Amino acid sequence: MAVTELRVAHTADLAPDTLAAVRALLKGVFDDFDDTGWAHSLGGMHVIALADGAPIGHASVVQRQLLYQGRALRTGYVEGVAVRADRRRRGVGDALMASVDRIVRGGYELGALSSSAVAVPLYTGRGWQLWQGKSSAMTPNGVRPTEDDDGGIYVLPVSVELDLSAELTCDWRDGEVW
Repeated sequence: MAVTELRVAHTADLAPDTLAAVRALLKGVFDDFDDTGWAHSLGGMHVIALADGAPIGHASVVQRQLLYQGRALRTGYVEGVAVRADRRRRGVGDALMASVDRIVRGGYELGALSSSAVAVPLYTGRGWQLWQGKSSAMTPNGVRPTEDDDGGIYVLPVSVELDLSAELTCDWRDGEVW
């Protein structure tokens, strides 16, 4: 078995050494992982896959507001999904996402995430759907298109019906907005 323990906890309930180990995992998986990326992963629920007491996988769900057809949707936004290279293709990502899906379905109107091409099968295999419409962000200078993110945003509708070809707008944050 690839995962010996799956831990689910809020950021506030994780010890500093656990957070440091998760951050090191994310930095080891993503070449461009920085302080802003780390900040995006904090303040919500973490799912940590452990083997021999060390993190081998991680995902977090943080609350965001996405605007859809004039309505602000309480959204569980998925961040920091990573599996250590030597543990990939063994069910770790699926175990992480099973917990993520439970968190999203239990507390939000919508789940959303931005995906790299390599991770698309993990998400679509669990029912996440490609957002086909335009994307934008509420910025300090008003709503601005985010064309570079079009084609990489996935959603998991929970309690709302969505027209996937409509526009979807995310709230503002530093760094990558999606």
